[in-house]
Amino acid sequence: MKVVLAKHGGFCAGVKYAVETAMSLGGGNNYVLGEIIHNPDVVKELADRGLKEVDSLDLVPDGATVVFRSHGVPQNYYLECEKRNIKIVDCTCKFVRRTQTIVSEQHALGRHIVIVGEAGHPEVDGLLGWCDGEATVLGGGEIPDDLRHKDLAVVCQTTFAEEKFEKIIKNIKKVCEKTVAVFKTICYTTIERQNEVEELSTQCEAVLVIGGLNSSNTNKLYEIAAAHCKNVFRIASATDFDVSKIKNFKSLGIVSGASTPDAQTREVLLKMAENTEVKATNVMDEVVAKIDNESKFKKGQTVTATISQATEDGLQILLPFSKKEVALSKDELDCEEYRAEDYVGKIGEPIELLVVDLKPTLKLSQKMIKLLQQEEALSAEIESGKEFSVVCTGYNKGGLTAQLGTYSVFVPAKEIRPGFVKDLTKYEGKTLRLRALEVKKTGRKEIIASQRVILQEERDAREAAKAEKEAEFFANIHVDDIVDGKVERVTNFGAFVSVNGFDCLAHISDISWTGVSAVTDVLEIGKTYQFKVLKVDVDNKKVSIGYKQLQPQPWDLVSEKYAVGEVIHGKVVRIVPFGAFVEVEKGVDGLVHVSQISHERIETPSTVLNVGDEVDAKIIAIDPAAKKMNLSIKALLPEGERKKSRKPAEGEDGEKPEKRSRSPKKTVNTDEYSDWSDAGSGSVGISMADILADAQKNK
Repeated sequence: MKVVLAKHGGFCAGVKYAVETAMSLGGGNNYVLGEIIHNPDVVKELADRGLKEVDSLDLVPDGATVVFRSHGVPQNYYLECEKRNIKIVDCTCKFVRRTQTIVSEQHALGRHIVIVGEAGHPEVDGLLGWCDGEATVLGGGEIPDDLRHKDLAVVCQTTFAEEKFEKIIKNIKKVCEKTVAVFKTICYTTIERQNEVEELSTQCEAVLVIGGLNSSNTNKLYEIAAAHCKNVFRIASATDFDVSKIKNFKSLGIVSGASTPDAQTREVLLKMAENTEVKATNVMDEVVAKIDNESKFKKGQTVTATISQATEDGLQILLPFSKKEVALSKDELDCEEYRAEDYVGKIGEPIELLVVDLKPTLKLSQKMIKLLQQEEALSAEIESGKEFSVVCTGYNKGGLTAQLGTYSVFVPAKEIRPGFVKDLTKYEGKTLRLRALEVKKTGRKEIIASQRVILQEERDAREAAKAEKEAEFFANIHVDDIVDGKVERVTNFGAFVSVNGFDCLAHISDISWTGVSAVTDVLEIGKTYQFKVLKVDVDNKKVSIGYKQLQPQPWDLVSEKYAVGEVIHGKVVRIVPFGAFVEVEKGVDGLVHVSQISHERIETPSTVLNVGDEVDAKIIAIDPAAKKMNLSIKALLPEGERKKSRKPAEGEDGEKPEKRSRSPKKTVNTDEYSDWSDAGSGSVGISMADILADAQKNK
């Protein structure tokens, strides 16, 4: 017998994704709406894992997780889940999704929807929910009269027979009087399977169709095969297979539906290979290619094997549908200490193992299952939004990479931190604080995560706390308040002082009454002082404070430090037409009226004094309230002494200068100095230098 296996057999991409996704969820608060696929073995395995199957969305509790299978669901199911806080794991086949979109768009255009397919099939029921149920379902037969006068949009169930679809379209176009928009939405893999079955059934004496008895796509494969071959056998699994029925055929074609796991097909092949009555020329080759090829396993897949031997190095196990033993290292067993004698009594018992690696040889592990279960619990927490940490192991142009158990972690560049990140290399080897954006549990297990959201939340929280603190601060601070403040830092224009955690500015002009060249001449960084609030600007979040306003002014202490009749020593700081101002101390100046400079009349103070000269003078009057002090230099000079002019006369040394006409006396505006007029009057054109010189000669 020649055995021919169909190339396009077993799970299609959509079914495979749905099954693997459902398997990864397991128990907990997880539900699947209807059978994940029309295969009792797969449905049972999911039930054993704790995934609960329900027939109605009403049976899914609020806040739970529900799997939408590849057949798709009505549009309002999504709205209902959102309303009830039900998390959706959407496994709708991409071809079904395309059909749903077409139905929705064409219905919105006002066209009547015609769905070519099986009434009551889950996919068809789902499509009806994308056009408010306003559609006609056709599986064959005559075209209803009410379609004749309508604009139609025709779609097809993705697993419908292509040949039957074409016939129905021809009939519609014959009777319809208006526009007919046809969308051939049959899945291309379905078409490939159907074409291959048709070819096999014309070439082989018998055809074996493997798949669930309630599987629509498998039933259509059977119908196509039966149309071209009179010896077609339909089975759900190897248990239903009677090998004796096919032993006398010269050629046998074997096909499997899109809902049929590869394991069931391999089991049928193995049963044929073990039957001595089947004289097959190539069955064993097919079995070896299908079973012994390790590529049938996937990394991360869980398999149930059988313990066949226990040795000092570990166990020998038999993989499902195979007679080949595989070594299982004792290091991969889930036990505290391995002893071969503990496993002797377990020979023949099943053992669940995880496919850890495929190359260079198949590597299995029992302890990794436990670790994975712990990891899955962690991934569930991560998926719910829990923060986790990883060490960055690398980067690419798109972002940073890391590893968390069997999950690869990817952080897009825009999710590293708020703002643009130019240099990714500096993050390598650094710990990242992350929150998951997406968790992919099937295929290549991956967590796409963000550190930016955590940092942004913390920044927002700090800013909110700062804003709240500022609001409280400004609500409780007022002009003229006396506050305690710690000097945090100084600049050339003032000091920044922390008052209840808020930065206030003490300008350098408000540090001292006498003025300072540097803030640190008065205030020490890190030290706390009392300040007076001078200005509060709520809009610009600024507060001005002063230190000098709480300190006594120099004139406030003058009456305590000085008295009339005392002699002071000071420096001439300013000369005006009616006298000279002498700095008694910082912030306190006294006036020596021109009449109090000398006993002799002088024309101007500058003929005797220069700015910067240090002089002794007697206090002759004090008025602290008016901030005035009158001084006298002549009171300290002997009466009648004359001094030579400070400035040398013009002409040669020793000669009298030519007599010059006296210029008219200048009028000086003394309004601003009128308060000093009582200091004395009268002057002569003899300098202080002349007076001092004459006094020296008379000794």
